[in-house]
Amino acid sequence: MGLSARITFDPRIMGGRPRIRETRITVGAILHQLRFQSPAEILRDYPELEPEDIDAALEYAAFLAEGHEVAV
Repeated sequence: MGLSARITFDPRIMGGRPRIRETRITVGAILHQLRFQSPAEILRDYPELEPEDIDAALEYAAFLAEGHEVAV
């Protein structure tokens, strides 16, 4: 899983939820936004994100959906 550079965890930030790089944008927030917005719209609303961040959030969600666990 090549997500370590994009998905980070820190129990002191955002309750330890997975987030994108060193931002306060959680993977869950991106996935929620994808229900209502295109990736281009999300990137417009969150200029600190890069297209690869959205891909990483989707890859992370798929990884968990397959029953994998992430050691934090």
